Amino acid sequence: MNEVRPLRAAIPSSIELTGTWRTFRPVIDLVKCTRCNVCWKFCPEPSIDIVDEWPVVDYDYCKGCGICSQVCPANPKAIEMKKE
Repeated sequence: MNEVRPLRAAIPSSIELTGTWRTFRPVIDLVKCTRCNVCWKFCPEPSIDIVDEWPVVDYDYCKGCGICSQVCPANPKAIEMKKE
């Protein structure tokens, strides 16, 4: 009988670096940031950490989906998606 193996995509990004997949990267402007942590809460990957109350993007794992920028409540937005 054939052995069933998980697809490579089933490997969580906490094990495999996925940051090279992105074409855009989130850049946080700490002057505009209100430290609300909404970006951290909604990031689908564990690629935003809170360090000394400030959000920090771990670019080794960030796929550049832009959700953090979309949910940022600051006006103007504190997170800008920039082309790699």
